[in-house]
Amino acid sequence: MSMPTKVKRPSSITVGDFFTKNEKALKLRLVGSDVGFTRKIWEPSVNRPGLALSGFFTYFAYKRIQTIGNSELSFLEGLEPKVRAGRFSQLCSWEIPCIVVARGHRLPEEMVAIANEAGISVFHTSMVTMKFLNAATIKLETAFAATMTVHGCMVDVQGIGVLVQGSSGSGKSESVIGLLQRGASLVADDAVKLRLIEDREINATAPEMTRDMIEIRGLGILNVAALFGVGSVRLSKRLDLIVNLVHVAEAENLERVGAEQLTVDMMGLSIPKVDIPVAPGRDVAGLIELAALNYKLRSFGYNSAVQFDQRLLKKMADDQLG
Repeated sequence: MSMPTKVKRPSSITVGDFFTKNEKALKLRLVGSDVGFTRKIWEPSVNRPGLALSGFFTYFAYKRIQTIGNSELSFLEGLEPKVRAGRFSQLCSWEIPCIVVARGHRLPEEMVAIANEAGISVFHTSMVTMKFLNAATIKLETAFAATMTVHGCMVDVQGIGVLVQGSSGSGKSESVIGLLQRGASLVADDAVKLRLIEDREINATAPEMTRDMIEIRGLGILNVAALFGVGSVRLSKRLDLIVNLVHVAEAENLERVGAEQLTVDMMGLSIPKVDIPVAPGRDVAGLIELAALNYKLRSFGYNSAVQFDQRLLKKMADDQLG
């Protein structure tokens, strides 16, 4: 049974979800109330509200996380207490997701109270402002990326990310076991989560429930890390090649020379594809490894089929010349 292949692209994420998933990576610490955890982040970027604190709200990016660094704090400290409270209250009157104070600085308690009263959560981070901006943007872009789940096995074969697909009973998992015995690494079995990164590459991971696990008919669920060592599993891998296992009875019209590279449209990207016939006695794992190595050669500009075609044309020309 095939997994759903509908592409999902979130339009927003909640502040609470962002904090829970990135608390350690971004060194975030909640200050005050979590009243704003249900607020939504609408754009995968971070804004510094310097102009807004000065009273200029034209083109204010209020849908983004607001980050306060040295410049913003110095500006606020230079204002009269009443003016400072008014400017900060005006900032909090917008539907901003949350406020993050960088460099380990602390926002005055009266400002935290103003934010909480407006339903906005405040966080502190020990990270330098620019490092936090860069790291948070990467985390947000990942969270907002398009995702989909496909049926198959994802494996790292000598640095090449290969998605092995095929109909039920075609031997996908058994082939992956053969690859693991040859030094490959498992990324995901059965359900493979794909995420589009910056519209230029696809990253594959496993659902948390089945991570490090593989199902083999007759043996059941196996822990790959326990059987083959921790080096036999990977948390994620870029998708480079799709290998489709085809029963030999359906393989009459498959490419024999391989001059043209077949591709599959996956989340808007063109991914190379290889069809491999499956029959009793065939070393399918070895063929998948060869397909990965051949992909690597092609990525370096070498095409065996083209070289064979050139040799054939040269021989025909030589024969005509006697």
